[in-house]
Amino acid sequence: MAHRRGREHRARRLPRGHREQPDRCADRVALAAPDARAGQEHRVARMKGADAHTARWRSYLKDCGNVLDFVEPMQVSGRVTRVAGLVMECVGLKLAVGSACTIPVASGARIEAEVVGFEGDKLFLMPQSDVEGVVPGSRVFPVEASVPKPGSVPHPRRRPMDRARHLPVGWGLLGRVVDGAGRPLDGKGPVVTDQMGPLNARPINPLDRAPISETLDVGVRAINSMLTVGRGQRLGLFAGTGVGKSVLLGMIARYTTADVIVVGLIGERGREVKEFIEQILGEDGLARSAVVAAPADAPPLMRLQGAAYATAIAEHFRDEGKNVLLIMDSLTRYAMAQREIALAIGEPPATKGYPPSVFAKLPVLVERAGNGQAGGGSITAFYTVLSEGDDQQDPIADAARGILDGHIVLNRKLAEAGHYPAIDIEQSISRAMHGITSREHQQAARTLKQLYSRYERSRDLISVGAYAPGTDPVLDKAIALHERIEAFLCQEIHDNVGMLQSLGELTSLFG
Repeated sequence: MAHRRGREHRARRLPRGHREQPDRCADRVALAAPDARAGQEHRVARMKGADAHTARWRSYLKDCGNVLDFVEPMQVSGRVTRVAGLVMECVGLKLAVGSACTIPVASGARIEAEVVGFEGDKLFLMPQSDVEGVVPGSRVFPVEASVPKPGSVPHPRRRPMDRARHLPVGWGLLGRVVDGAGRPLDGKGPVVTDQMGPLNARPINPLDRAPISETLDVGVRAINSMLTVGRGQRLGLFAGTGVGKSVLLGMIARYTTADVIVVGLIGERGREVKEFIEQILGEDGLARSAVVAAPADAPPLMRLQGAAYATAIAEHFRDEGKNVLLIMDSLTRYAMAQREIALAIGEPPATKGYPPSVFAKLPVLVERAGNGQAGGGSITAFYTVLSEGDDQQDPIADAARGILDGHIVLNRKLAEAGHYPAIDIEQSISRAMHGITSREHQQAARTLKQLYSRYERSRDLISVGAYAPGTDPVLDKAIALHERIEAFLCQEIHDNVGMLQSLGELTSLFG
């Protein structure tokens, strides 16, 4: 028994060298621990990257699924039953107003059109080009929504405006001239951009807009001092034909402090489009501008679409935090295009032949401009309004005056007298000026306006020598300062007068 216990004790006893082995194993484990942790961190990072990659693809496939919800399982088409004037009638399709369609013709081309109304099961289509080649029974195909690109997060396509036509937007449009459908007109090749935007964006909640709190230097002395513009303001330039509105717009485009300029030439003569781009806007102005041109010979739908497209480009840059200057010439041609479409589909005329839909469309377009959310970008817009026969009570001029944040009136008598820019400071007003300028600035502008108005009311008496000096102290001061005030309000086309210089010269008039 004792012999057996001795053997068990010797079996349990370990050699001397073997007792140190656990320490060497611990050292190896301690040395290998950093490598193991690094490997584990690498595997975790790879798993996180794979999860992010999988999440992106899941989001992309979900976006594609949302688009497929609005795609017909088979190709559907309708038939053209009637072409009368500007409108085509189609049966066999059920599309929302604003949807896009294409009509293939025998030559192989496709005519693009838009649904502008319906009656019963008939759709009214307005083509974007000439309808030459359309025959009775021509097929009409709806334009389906495009599939989103990987990584993009489009808006949910719940509303008709989200499923409407999308056109190129972004930095690739700077320095380019395109038509109302985004096709280049300048011969510089296709527009290089991978960003698309809807023609009709969703309206901004008015409570989310940032207030107008900053002044905007437009480089025109009379506007900077007497009609100060705020960043995000929307103004109208009211003028008849041949009074100098295009020249004034060119000065504003070249001298205004803005990140991006968007110009919409709507319904203008083709010759004026080229002259405005080359002579008035110039190379420096064009380099930071995107120009959308829909001349007078374009179909009315293209003129409407050109105005909406220019506004969509400006909205895209505003959403990126940029300060945008939007110039649209003119708002009246936009209203006339809508009048042509409305009358063609049978809407009854109202004031001066303008159907009610015209006055409903104007605020929808204008309200898209202005400031974005606090801390974001802005769109400062200038809209020209043509006054027929210099009549400021024209229905379009009267409607525009009520929806804009101010109006600058150009006077034909001033233009005929060689007073350029022919701004009539008596009839013009900037509604945002009192909130963004100092009390001293407002008092100086008010004094100049009073003296200018007093002199104009007594001009006939002064001309024939019937006024006796000393009768009216205010008029005496107006007569003494008249030449200096006239020189102050005039400005050469190539002169850039900044905000500080304008205020300094205004103050020195009464110093």
